[in-house]
Amino acid sequence: MTARPVVKTFFDEPTFTASHVVIDPATKAAAIIDSVLDFDHASGRTSTKGADEIIAYATAEGLKVEWILETHVHADHLSAAPYLKKHVGGRIGIGSNIRTVQKTFGEIFNVEPEFRRDGSQFDALFDDNARFSVGGIDARALWTPGHTPACVTYVIGDAAFVGDTLFMPDYGTARCDFPGGDAAALYRSIQKIFALPDETRLFMCHDYKAPGRDAYAWETTVREERDWNVHVGRGVSEADFVKMRTARDKTLAMPRLILPSVQVNMRAGEFPPPDSNGVRYLKLPLNAL
Repeated sequence: MTARPVVKTFFDEPTFTASHVVIDPATKAAAIIDSVLDFDHASGRTSTKGADEIIAYATAEGLKVEWILETHVHADHLSAAPYLKKHVGGRIGIGSNIRTVQKTFGEIFNVEPEFRRDGSQFDALFDDNARFSVGGIDARALWTPGHTPACVTYVIGDAAFVGDTLFMPDYGTARCDFPGGDAAALYRSIQKIFALPDETRLFMCHDYKAPGRDAYAWETTVREERDWNVHVGRGVSEADFVKMRTARDKTLAMPRLILPSVQVNMRAGEFPPPDSNGVRYLKLPLNAL
């Protein structure tokens, strides 16, 4: 029988992000997936309200945090991974294709010469199908690129954490128009997820409440996505999906926090080094995206 981890979700409404704490109930070992650092774009100020709620929960439950996992370099929120690691421990992990993202955006932001494009800011880089564990629960990292080149789905016991690859069945799929995105690759990645057992629980990284739905939601199953996803369910062909996704992406504005988010998240949640006056700055490249 496949192990069934306990999943506690924290939803950040300003960024519509679901952060998941995945727990082996037998050992109290845990992984934190896709954490959020609060960021006010107008003032440039950060805060740790959301991360502190996760820390309080982990402390109250006596959890041993082994992993702080990122499904990809997020374009809509800053990661709280370093802050969480400082307070509850754990190794920060991401897919090994982070190197591609660092190379692409390192050039876009013309980062400092010392910035390493080898993923070494992270504690663990997962190759496709790399095995690991959360306590006594077997886990693996499944490469699912398309939204970005470095997207990973973490399969932990009977649960899979898909990042932005899929949304709830009534909302569809992720955009593919960021640098390095690829709609055909996303389609093939989704087929890998659909090949998981029907009853596999799928946990989303975001929800925006599809028209007609009043409550946020972030959990579904492989069967429900394969049968009902409005973009890719019920046997939609790759060609039809790519046509739809490409046309839809042309209508979408860039995420409000993409420029600050990527600069931070490609550094495993750390800020750029301070300038000569001791202040850290985020760049705003003009006409680059």
